[in-house]
Amino acid sequence: MFGFKKKPPKDTNSPEFRLYMCRKLDGRGLKYVLERDPVKGDYVIGKGGVLSLYNGDFSVVCGGEALFVCKAEDLHAWEFMSLEGATLTGYDKVQGKERTVMAYYTYYRD
Repeated sequence: MFGFKKKPPKDTNSPEFRLYMCRKLDGRGLKYVLERDPVKGDYVIGKGGVLSLYNGDFSVVCGGEALFVCKAEDLHAWEFMSLEGATLTGYDKVQGKERTVMAYYTYYRD
């Protein structure tokens, strides 16, 4: 009403917080996306894309291809301290396993 932003839920493990983060990240443009692997380390899996929340699924789309798709209620999402990107962890429907990806935003101004 007076320009106040809605505060996130206090319990970071609740489905409400997970959906809050998905809504917050929805529509962000991406510079590049990295995957975190304990054996290989961090490596680039895509450049230029968008984060998308659609029909209860949260997706990372690069080059017209979905690189990471997870149910919004199951996604653990955290923004970097610099607010230049986010870490996304969840069960990936594309590869059928638990994955962690790091998405770096393109420059924008709120």
